[in-house]
Amino acid sequence: NLPSDPMSKKLTVVLMLATLISAFGSSFQYGYNVAVINSPSLFIQQFYNTTYVERYGRPMEDSFLTLLWSLSVSMYPLGGLFGSLMVAPLVNKLGRKGTLLFNNIFSVVPAVMMGVSEIAKSYEIIIVARVIVGICAGLSSNVVPMYLGELSPKNLRGAIGVVPQLFITIGILSAQVLGIRSILGNNTGWPLMLGLTGIPALVELLLLPFFPESPRYMLIQKGDDKTARRALQRLRGSEDVDREMDEMRLEHQSEQAEGRLSVLNLLSLRSLRWQLISIVAMNMGQQLSGINAIYYYADSIYSSAGVKESNIQYVTVGTGAVNVFMTITAVFIVEAAGRRLLLLIGFGICCVSCALLTVALTFQVSYTWMPYVSIACVIVYVVGHAVGPSTIPYVVTTEMFRQSSRPAAFMVAGSIHWLSNFTVGLVFPFMESGLGSYSFIIFCFICLATLFYIWLVVPETKNKTFLEISQMFAHRNQVDIQVGNAPLKPETGDGREDDAFKVTAF
Repeated sequence: NLPSDPMSKKLTVVLMLATLISAFGSSFQYGYNVAVINSPSLFIQQFYNTTYVERYGRPMEDSFLTLLWSLSVSMYPLGGLFGSLMVAPLVNKLGRKGTLLFNNIFSVVPAVMMGVSEIAKSYEIIIVARVIVGICAGLSSNVVPMYLGELSPKNLRGAIGVVPQLFITIGILSAQVLGIRSILGNNTGWPLMLGLTGIPALVELLLLPFFPESPRYMLIQKGDDKTARRALQRLRGSEDVDREMDEMRLEHQSEQAEGRLSVLNLLSLRSLRWQLISIVAMNMGQQLSGINAIYYYADSIYSSAGVKESNIQYVTVGTGAVNVFMTITAVFIVEAAGRRLLLLIGFGICCVSCALLTVALTFQVSYTWMPYVSIACVIVYVVGHAVGPSTIPYVVTTEMFRQSSRPAAFMVAGSIHWLSNFTVGLVFPFMESGLGSYSFIIFCFICLATLFYIWLVVPETKNKTFLEISQMFAHRNQVDIQVGNAPLKPETGDGREDDAFKVTAF
Protein backbone atom coordinates (compact mmCIF):
# COMPACT_ATOMS: atom_id res chain seq x y z
CA ASN A 1 0.00 0.00 0.00
CA LEU A 2 2.85 2.40 -0.61
CA PRO A 3 1.84 5.84 -1.91
CA SER A 4 2.22 6.24 -5.65
CA ASP A 5 4.70 9.12 -5.31
CA PRO A 6 8.14 7.58 -4.63
CA MET A 7 9.05 10.70 -2.65
CA SER A 8 6.17 10.14 -0.19
CA LYS A 9 7.54 8.62 2.99
CA LYS A 10 6.14 7.25 6.22
CA LEU A 11 6.87 8.55 9.70
CA THR A 12 9.84 6.61 11.15
CA VAL A 13 10.74 6.24 14.84
CA VAL A 14 13.90 8.34 14.42
CA LEU A 15 11.99 11.20 12.76
CA MET A 16 9.22 11.03 15.36
CA LEU A 17 11.62 11.11 18.33
CA ALA A 18 13.74 13.91 16.82
CA THR A 19 10.51 15.90 16.39
CA LEU A 20 9.24 15.28 19.92
CA ILE A 21 12.58 15.90 21.67
CA SER A 22 13.39 19.14 19.84
CA ALA A 23 9.80 20.42 20.23
CA PHE A 24 9.67 19.56 23.95
CA GLY A 25 13.19 20.81 24.65
CA SER A 26 12.78 24.13 22.83
CA SER A 27 9.24 25.03 21.71
CA PHE A 28 7.62 23.96 24.99
CA GLN A 29 9.74 26.51 26.87
CA TYR A 30 8.59 29.33 24.60
CA GLY A 31 4.95 28.66 25.52
CA TYR A 32 5.71 28.01 29.18
CA ASN A 33 7.50 31.33 29.62
CA VAL A 34 4.76 33.26 27.81
CA ALA A 35 2.21 32.25 30.45
CA VAL A 36 4.28 31.46 33.56
CA ILE A 37 4.33 35.04 34.82
CA ASN A 38 0.55 35.64 34.62
CA SER A 39 -0.92 33.52 37.42
CA PRO A 40 1.52 34.38 40.23
CA SER A 41 1.80 38.06 39.16
CA LEU A 42 0.26 39.29 42.41
CA PHE A 43 2.77 37.41 44.55
CA ILE A 44 5.77 38.38 42.42
CA GLN A 45 4.73 42.05 42.70
CA GLN A 46 4.44 41.62 46.49
CA PHE A 47 7.99 40.25 46.46
CA TYR A 48 9.16 43.33 44.47
CA ASN A 49 7.53 45.59 47.07
CA THR A 50 8.83 43.68 50.12
CA THR A 51 12.37 43.65 48.72
CA TYR A 52 12.16 47.40 48.10
CA VAL A 53 10.92 48.04 51.66
CA GLU A 54 13.80 45.95 53.10
CA ARG A 55 16.32 47.93 51.06
CA TYR A 56 15.01 51.47 51.40
CA GLY A 57 12.69 51.37 54.41
CA ARG A 58 9.66 52.68 52.52
CA PRO A 59 7.08 51.05 50.22
CA MET A 60 7.49 51.22 46.45
CA GLU A 61 5.39 53.81 44.61
CA ASP A 62 2.61 52.35 42.49
CA SER A 63 3.93 53.89 39.28
CA PHE A 64 7.41 52.38 39.86
CA LEU A 65 5.90 48.97 40.62
CA THR A 66 3.86 49.16 37.39
CA LEU A 67 7.02 50.09 35.47
CA LEU A 68 9.01 47.19 36.98
CA TRP A 69 6.18 44.77 36.28
CA SER A 70 5.70 45.85 32.67
CA LEU A 71 9.49 45.47 32.23
CA SER A 72 9.30 41.93 33.67
CA VAL A 73 6.63 41.06 31.11
CA SER A 74 7.91 42.95 28.06
CA MET A 75 11.60 42.01 28.40
CA TYR A 76 10.61 38.53 27.23
CA PRO A 77 9.56 39.52 23.68
CA LEU A 78 12.51 41.93 23.56
CA GLY A 79 14.82 38.98 24.29
CA GLY A 80 12.90 37.09 21.60
CA LEU A 81 13.82 39.80 19.11
CA PHE A 82 17.52 39.52 20.06
CA GLY A 83 17.28 35.73 19.71
CA SER A 84 15.77 36.05 16.23
CA LEU A 85 18.64 38.29 15.13
CA MET A 86 21.08 35.52 16.11
CA VAL A 87 19.35 32.82 14.04
CA ALA A 88 21.16 33.09 10.69
CA PRO A 89 24.76 33.30 11.97
CA LEU A 90 24.20 30.44 14.44
CA VAL A 91 22.40 27.97 12.15
CA ASN A 92 24.98 28.52 9.41
CA LYS A 93 27.90 28.09 11.82
CA LEU A 94 26.65 25.40 14.24
CA GLY A 95 23.98 23.71 12.11
CA ARG A 96 20.32 23.36 13.05
CA LYS A 97 20.76 20.70 15.74
CA GLY A 98 23.94 22.37 17.05
CA THR A 99 22.07 25.67 17.51
CA LEU A 100 19.28 23.95 19.46
CA LEU A 101 21.84 22.39 21.81
CA PHE A 102 23.75 25.68 22.23
CA ASN A 103 20.45 27.49 22.86
CA ASN A 104 19.89 25.55 26.09
CA ILE A 105 22.46 27.82 27.79
CA PHE A 106 19.84 30.58 27.43
CA SER A 107 17.36 28.41 29.29
CA VAL A 108 19.31 26.74 32.08
CA VAL A 109 21.07 29.95 33.24
CA PRO A 110 17.88 32.08 33.60
CA ALA A 111 16.02 29.10 35.15
CA VAL A 112 18.59 29.04 37.97
CA MET A 113 18.53 32.86 38.24
CA MET A 114 14.72 32.99 38.57
CA GLY A 115 14.72 30.04 40.93
CA VAL A 116 17.08 31.75 43.40
CA SER A 117 15.70 35.30 42.97
CA GLU A 118 13.70 35.17 46.20
CA ILE A 119 16.61 33.85 48.28
CA ALA A 120 18.91 36.45 46.69
CA LYS A 121 16.26 39.15 47.45
CA SER A 122 16.67 40.70 44.01
CA TYR A 123 13.94 41.61 41.54
CA GLU A 124 16.59 42.76 39.05
CA ILE A 125 17.60 39.11 38.60
CA ILE A 126 14.06 38.26 37.40
CA ILE A 127 14.05 41.07 34.82
CA VAL A 128 17.50 40.11 33.44
CA ALA A 129 16.52 36.41 33.41
CA ARG A 130 13.38 37.27 31.39
CA VAL A 131 15.57 38.85 28.69
CA ILE A 132 17.84 35.77 28.55
CA VAL A 133 14.98 33.27 28.47
CA GLY A 134 13.47 35.48 25.73
CA ILE A 135 16.64 34.95 23.66
CA CYS A 136 16.09 31.20 24.10
CA ALA A 137 12.49 31.53 22.86
CA GLY A 138 13.53 33.76 19.94
CA LEU A 139 16.03 31.16 18.74
CA SER A 140 13.85 28.11 19.33
CA SER A 141 10.73 29.61 17.71
CA ASN A 142 12.72 29.89 14.47
CA VAL A 143 15.24 27.04 14.58
CA VAL A 144 12.88 24.17 15.54
CA PRO A 145 10.54 24.67 12.52
CA MET A 146 13.61 25.04 10.27
CA TYR A 147 15.25 21.85 11.62
CA LEU A 148 12.05 19.78 11.43
CA GLY A 149 11.11 21.14 7.99
CA GLU A 150 14.49 20.00 6.67
CA LEU A 151 14.22 16.53 8.29
CA SER A 152 10.70 15.81 7.03
CA PRO A 153 9.69 14.21 3.73
CA LYS A 154 7.44 16.51 1.71
CA ASN A 155 4.23 14.58 2.43
CA LEU A 156 4.69 14.98 6.22
CA ARG A 157 6.28 18.45 6.28
CA GLY A 158 3.07 20.29 7.19
CA ALA A 159 2.02 17.94 9.99
CA ILE A 160 5.53 17.83 11.50
CA GLY A 161 5.83 21.61 11.03
CA VAL A 162 2.78 22.14 13.28
CA VAL A 163 4.27 20.07 16.15
CA PRO A 164 6.45 22.95 17.51
CA GLN A 165 3.33 25.13 17.77
CA LEU A 166 1.52 22.24 19.49
CA PHE A 167 4.29 22.14 22.12
CA ILE A 168 4.09 25.92 22.53
CA THR A 169 0.38 25.54 23.41
CA ILE A 170 1.18 22.61 25.74
CA GLY A 171 3.79 24.86 27.40
CA ILE A 172 1.17 27.60 27.89
CA LEU A 173 -1.32 25.08 29.32
CA SER A 174 1.31 23.58 31.68
CA ALA A 175 2.12 27.05 33.05
CA GLN A 176 -1.61 27.74 33.53
CA VAL A 177 -2.12 24.45 35.38
CA LEU A 178 0.95 24.92 37.60
CA GLY A 179 -0.22 28.50 38.22
CA ILE A 180 -3.39 27.33 39.97
CA ARG A 181 -3.29 28.74 43.53
CA SER A 182 -3.30 25.34 45.21
CA ILE A 183 -0.35 24.09 43.10
CA LEU A 184 2.47 26.63 42.54
CA GLY A 185 0.68 29.93 41.82
CA ASN A 186 1.07 31.05 45.42
CA ASN A 187 3.34 32.95 47.78
CA THR A 188 5.89 30.16 48.22
CA GLY A 189 5.63 28.29 44.91
CA TRP A 190 6.34 30.96 42.30
CA PRO A 191 10.21 30.84 42.34
CA LEU A 192 10.05 27.07 41.67
CA MET A 193 7.44 27.67 38.97
CA LEU A 194 9.70 30.17 37.18
CA GLY A 195 12.73 27.89 37.56
CA LEU A 196 11.07 24.76 36.09
CA THR A 197 11.77 26.06 32.57
CA GLY A 198 15.26 24.53 32.82
CA ILE A 199 13.99 20.93 32.89
CA PRO A 200 13.01 20.60 29.17
CA ALA A 201 16.42 22.12 28.29
CA LEU A 202 18.23 19.43 30.28
CA VAL A 203 16.15 16.68 28.60
CA GLU A 204 17.07 18.07 25.17
CA LEU A 205 20.77 18.37 26.11
CA LEU A 206 20.82 14.70 27.13
CA LEU A 207 18.86 13.21 24.22
CA LEU A 208 19.13 15.36 21.06
CA PRO A 209 22.87 14.61 20.44
CA PHE A 210 21.83 11.03 19.49
CA PHE A 211 19.77 12.28 16.52
CA PRO A 212 20.94 13.36 13.05
CA GLU A 213 21.76 16.89 11.92
CA SER A 214 19.67 18.20 8.99
CA PRO A 215 20.75 16.25 5.86
CA ARG A 216 20.13 19.33 3.71
CA TYR A 217 22.48 21.37 5.89
CA MET A 218 25.15 18.63 5.71
CA LEU A 219 24.94 18.25 1.93
CA ILE A 220 24.15 21.74 0.65
CA GLN A 221 25.98 23.89 3.18
CA LYS A 222 28.77 21.57 4.37
CA GLY A 223 29.24 19.55 1.16
CA ASP A 224 29.38 16.36 3.26
CA ASP A 225 27.70 13.81 1.01
CA LYS A 226 28.42 10.78 3.21
CA THR A 227 27.03 12.19 6.49
CA ALA A 228 23.96 13.58 4.68
CA ARG A 229 23.22 10.17 3.14
CA ARG A 230 23.65 8.39 6.50
CA ALA A 231 21.37 10.91 8.23
CA LEU A 232 18.73 10.55 5.52
CA GLN A 233 18.87 6.73 5.69
CA ARG A 234 18.31 6.86 9.48
CA LEU A 235 15.43 9.34 9.12
CA ARG A 236 13.70 7.41 6.33
CA GLY A 237 14.41 3.93 7.75
CA SER A 238 15.56 2.85 4.29
CA GLU A 239 18.83 2.43 2.38
CA ASP A 240 17.29 3.81 -0.80
CA VAL A 241 17.48 7.60 -0.56
CA ASP A 242 18.88 8.33 -4.02
CA ARG A 243 15.84 10.28 -5.24
CA GLU A 244 15.99 12.66 -2.28
CA MET A 245 19.77 13.02 -2.54
CA ASP A 246 19.38 13.90 -6.25
CA GLU A 247 16.71 16.45 -5.43
CA MET A 248 18.96 18.10 -2.81
CA ARG A 249 21.85 18.24 -5.30
CA LEU A 250 19.46 19.81 -7.81
CA GLU A 251 18.43 22.43 -5.27
CA HIS A 252 22.11 23.02 -4.45
CA GLN A 253 22.86 23.48 -8.16
CA SER A 254 20.02 25.95 -8.66
CA GLU A 255 21.24 28.01 -5.70
CA GLN A 256 24.97 28.10 -6.37
CA ALA A 257 24.65 31.38 -8.21
CA GLU A 258 23.09 32.98 -5.13
CA GLY A 259 25.56 31.69 -2.51
CA ARG A 260 24.59 31.98 1.16
CA LEU A 261 22.31 34.97 1.55
CA SER A 262 22.51 37.63 4.22
CA VAL A 263 19.41 39.56 5.24
CA LEU A 264 20.49 42.50 3.06
CA ASN A 265 20.89 40.20 0.03
CA LEU A 266 17.49 38.72 0.81
CA LEU A 267 15.84 42.15 0.88
CA SER A 268 17.31 43.10 -2.49
CA LEU A 269 16.71 39.82 -4.38
CA ARG A 270 13.91 40.10 -6.88
CA SER A 271 13.41 36.32 -7.07
CA LEU A 272 12.41 36.26 -3.37
CA ARG A 273 10.45 39.50 -3.17
CA TRP A 274 6.92 38.13 -2.83
CA GLN A 275 7.98 35.30 -0.51
CA LEU A 276 9.51 37.91 1.80
CA ILE A 277 6.47 40.21 1.70
CA SER A 278 4.28 37.17 2.42
CA ILE A 279 6.14 36.03 5.55
CA VAL A 280 6.21 39.61 6.85
CA ALA A 281 2.43 39.93 6.27
CA MET A 282 1.68 36.57 7.91
CA ASN A 283 3.88 37.14 10.97
CA MET A 284 2.50 40.64 11.52
CA GLY A 285 -1.03 39.30 11.04
CA GLN A 286 -0.37 36.47 13.50
CA GLN A 287 0.79 38.77 16.32
CA LEU A 288 -1.26 41.93 15.58
CA SER A 289 -4.51 39.97 15.21
CA GLY A 290 -5.06 40.42 18.94
CA ILE A 291 -4.32 36.98 20.39
CA ASN A 292 -2.25 38.45 23.25
CA ALA A 293 -4.90 41.11 23.87
CA ILE A 294 -7.60 38.41 24.03
CA TYR A 295 -5.60 36.58 26.72
CA TYR A 296 -5.00 39.87 28.52
CA TYR A 297 -8.71 40.72 28.43
CA ALA A 298 -9.98 37.19 29.17
CA ASP A 299 -9.94 37.44 32.97
CA SER A 300 -12.02 40.63 33.02
CA ILE A 301 -14.45 39.13 30.47
CA TYR A 302 -14.89 36.04 32.65
CA SER A 303 -15.41 38.05 35.84
CA SER A 304 -17.99 40.30 34.17
CA ALA A 305 -19.82 37.13 33.06
CA GLY A 306 -20.21 36.30 36.72
CA VAL A 307 -17.40 33.74 37.03
CA LYS A 308 -16.15 33.84 40.64
CA GLU A 309 -12.71 35.38 41.13
CA SER A 310 -11.37 32.11 42.56
CA ASN A 311 -12.68 30.11 39.56
CA ILE A 312 -11.28 32.32 36.79
CA GLN A 313 -8.00 30.39 36.87
CA TYR A 314 -9.87 27.18 35.97
CA VAL A 315 -11.68 28.84 33.04
CA THR A 316 -8.26 30.10 31.83
CA VAL A 317 -6.93 26.53 31.98
CA GLY A 318 -10.02 25.46 30.00
CA THR A 319 -9.21 28.02 27.29
CA GLY A 320 -5.62 26.77 27.21
CA ALA A 321 -6.89 23.19 26.80
CA VAL A 322 -9.10 24.26 23.86
CA ASN A 323 -5.99 25.82 22.28
CA VAL A 324 -4.02 22.55 22.65
CA PHE A 325 -6.91 20.45 21.31
CA MET A 326 -7.34 22.64 18.21
CA THR A 327 -3.60 22.60 17.50
CA ILE A 328 -3.65 18.78 17.67
CA THR A 329 -6.51 18.93 15.14
CA ALA A 330 -4.35 21.15 12.90
CA VAL A 331 -1.55 18.52 12.94
CA PHE A 332 -3.96 15.99 11.46
CA ILE A 333 -5.75 18.19 8.93
CA VAL A 334 -2.93 20.38 7.57
CA GLU A 335 -1.88 17.83 4.92
CA ALA A 336 -5.45 17.21 3.82
CA ALA A 337 -6.85 20.75 3.98
CA GLY A 338 -3.66 22.53 2.89
CA ARG A 339 -1.93 25.57 4.36
CA ARG A 340 -3.78 28.30 2.48
CA LEU A 341 -7.29 27.12 3.41
CA LEU A 342 -6.41 26.87 7.12
CA LEU A 343 -4.93 30.39 7.10
CA LEU A 344 -8.03 31.81 5.39
CA ILE A 345 -10.46 30.00 7.71
CA GLY A 346 -8.41 30.94 10.80
CA PHE A 347 -8.12 34.65 10.03
CA GLY A 348 -11.79 34.68 8.98
CA ILE A 349 -12.92 33.23 12.33
CA CYS A 350 -10.69 35.69 14.24
CA CYS A 351 -12.06 38.63 12.25
CA VAL A 352 -15.72 37.74 12.95
CA SER A 353 -14.97 36.95 16.63
CA CYS A 354 -13.32 40.35 17.16
CA ALA A 355 -16.28 42.15 15.58
CA LEU A 356 -18.83 40.23 17.70
CA LEU A 357 -16.71 40.67 20.84
CA THR A 358 -16.77 44.45 20.34
CA VAL A 359 -20.57 44.37 20.15
CA ALA A 360 -20.84 42.03 23.14
CA LEU A 361 -18.51 44.11 25.33
CA THR A 362 -20.32 47.33 24.38
CA PHE A 363 -23.75 45.98 25.40
CA GLN A 364 -22.41 43.94 28.33
CA VAL A 365 -24.30 46.01 30.92
CA SER A 366 -27.57 46.31 28.98
CA TYR A 367 -28.33 42.58 28.65
CA THR A 368 -27.76 39.92 31.30
CA TRP A 369 -26.94 37.23 28.71
CA MET A 370 -24.36 39.36 26.86
CA PRO A 371 -21.34 38.34 28.99
CA TYR A 372 -21.87 34.73 27.89
CA VAL A 373 -21.66 35.87 24.26
CA SER A 374 -18.29 37.49 25.20
CA ILE A 375 -17.01 34.20 26.63
CA ALA A 376 -18.16 32.36 23.50
CA CYS A 377 -16.36 34.92 21.32
CA VAL A 378 -13.10 34.42 23.26
CA ILE A 379 -13.28 30.63 22.89
CA VAL A 380 -14.22 30.78 19.18
CA TYR A 381 -11.37 33.26 18.61
CA VAL A 382 -8.88 30.90 20.30
CA VAL A 383 -10.15 28.02 18.12
CA GLY A 384 -9.74 30.10 14.93
CA HIS A 385 -6.27 31.30 15.84
CA ALA A 386 -5.07 27.80 16.75
CA VAL A 387 -6.21 26.33 13.42
CA GLY A 388 -4.42 28.81 11.13
CA PRO A 389 -2.68 32.01 12.26
CA SER A 390 -0.81 30.40 15.20
CA THR A 391 0.39 27.29 13.44
CA ILE A 392 0.79 27.76 9.70
CA PRO A 393 3.15 30.77 9.25
CA TYR A 394 6.14 28.74 10.55
CA VAL A 395 5.39 25.86 8.16
CA VAL A 396 5.06 28.23 5.21
CA THR A 397 8.25 30.16 6.08
CA THR A 398 10.20 26.86 5.87
CA GLU A 399 8.54 25.98 2.57
CA MET A 400 8.79 29.29 0.72
CA PHE A 401 12.58 29.53 0.91
CA ARG A 402 15.36 27.26 -0.23
CA GLN A 403 18.49 26.29 1.70
CA SER A 404 20.63 29.38 1.00
CA SER A 405 17.93 31.91 1.89
CA ARG A 406 16.09 30.05 4.67
CA PRO A 407 18.22 31.22 7.68
CA ALA A 408 17.97 34.88 6.64
CA ALA A 409 14.23 34.46 5.97
CA PHE A 410 13.66 33.03 9.46
CA MET A 411 15.67 35.91 10.88
CA VAL A 412 13.34 38.42 9.19
CA ALA A 413 10.16 36.46 10.06
CA GLY A 414 11.28 36.01 13.68
CA SER A 415 12.20 39.67 14.12
CA ILE A 416 8.80 40.78 12.76
CA HIS A 417 7.06 38.20 15.01
CA TRP A 418 8.76 39.39 18.21
CA LEU A 419 8.67 43.09 17.33
CA SER A 420 4.90 42.83 16.73
CA ASN A 421 4.50 40.85 19.97
CA PHE A 422 6.46 43.52 21.88
CA THR A 423 4.41 46.32 20.26
CA VAL A 424 1.06 44.75 21.21
CA GLY A 425 2.26 44.25 24.80
CA LEU A 426 3.37 47.86 24.98
CA VAL A 427 0.49 49.57 23.15
CA PHE A 428 -2.54 47.48 24.15
CA PRO A 429 -2.89 48.75 27.76
CA PHE A 430 -3.02 52.33 26.38
CA MET A 431 -5.43 51.27 23.63
CA GLU A 432 -7.65 49.62 26.22
CA SER A 433 -7.77 52.68 28.45
CA GLY A 434 -8.42 54.98 25.48
CA LEU A 435 -10.77 52.94 23.30
CA GLY A 436 -12.10 50.31 25.72
CA SER A 437 -13.93 47.50 23.97
CA TYR A 438 -13.59 49.29 20.60
CA SER A 439 -9.89 48.35 20.50
CA PHE A 440 -10.97 44.96 19.12
CA ILE A 441 -12.27 46.68 15.95
CA ILE A 442 -8.62 47.46 15.11
CA PHE A 443 -7.74 43.76 15.46
CA CYS A 444 -10.76 42.89 13.33
CA PHE A 445 -9.44 45.05 10.46
CA ILE A 446 -5.92 43.62 10.79
CA CYS A 447 -7.36 40.06 10.49
CA LEU A 448 -9.38 41.14 7.45
CA ALA A 449 -6.37 42.77 5.74
CA THR A 450 -4.21 39.68 6.33
CA LEU A 451 -7.00 37.44 5.01
CA PHE A 452 -7.23 39.45 1.77
CA TYR A 453 -3.45 39.37 1.32
CA ILE A 454 -3.34 35.57 1.72
CA TRP A 455 -6.33 35.18 -0.62
CA LEU A 456 -4.62 37.24 -3.33
CA VAL A 457 -0.95 36.27 -3.00
CA VAL A 458 -0.13 33.12 -1.01
CA PRO A 459 -0.27 29.89 -3.05
CA GLU A 460 -0.98 26.39 -1.72
CA THR A 461 2.33 24.71 -0.83
CA LYS A 462 1.24 21.29 0.46
CA ASN A 463 2.99 18.27 -1.05
CA LYS A 464 5.20 20.51 -3.19
CA THR A 465 9.00 20.36 -3.20
CA PHE A 466 11.02 23.41 -2.15
CA LEU A 467 12.03 23.89 -5.78
CA GLU A 468 8.46 23.64 -7.08
CA ILE A 469 7.36 26.27 -4.57
CA SER A 470 10.13 28.60 -5.80
CA GLN A 471 8.77 28.12 -9.32
CA MET A 472 5.24 29.05 -8.24
CA PHE A 473 6.61 32.38 -7.04
CA ALA A 474 8.99 32.83 -10.00
CA HIS A 475 6.07 33.89 -12.19
CA ARG A 476 4.89 36.53 -9.69
CA ASN A 477 8.46 37.74 -9.15
CA GLN A 478 8.97 37.78 -12.96
CA VAL A 479 12.20 35.76 -12.87
CA ASP A 480 13.50 32.39 -14.11
CA ILE A 481 15.03 29.86 -11.72
CA GLN A 482 18.39 28.59 -12.93
CA VAL A 483 19.75 25.06 -12.57
CA GLY A 484 23.36 25.11 -13.69
CA ASN A 485 23.21 27.25 -16.81
CA ALA A 486 19.68 26.35 -17.89
CA PRO A 487 16.44 27.85 -16.63
CA LEU A 488 14.52 25.28 -14.61
CA LYS A 489 11.35 24.07 -16.27
CA PRO A 490 8.53 22.50 -14.29
CA GLU A 491 7.76 18.80 -14.82
CA THR A 492 8.97 17.80 -18.30
CA GLY A 493 8.44 15.13 -20.91
CA ASP A 494 7.98 11.46 -20.26
CA GLY A 495 10.68 11.51 -17.67
CA ARG A 496 13.62 9.36 -18.82
CA GLU A 497 15.85 11.94 -20.53
CA ASP A 498 14.83 14.82 -18.31
CA ASP A 499 14.78 13.00 -15.01
CA ALA A 500 17.52 15.19 -13.58
CA PHE A 501 15.33 18.21 -14.23
CA LYS A 502 12.25 16.68 -12.64
CA VAL A 503 11.71 18.75 -9.57
CA THR A 504 10.86 16.17 -6.95
CA ALA A 505 11.91 16.70 -3.43
CA PHE A 506 11.33 16.68 0.28
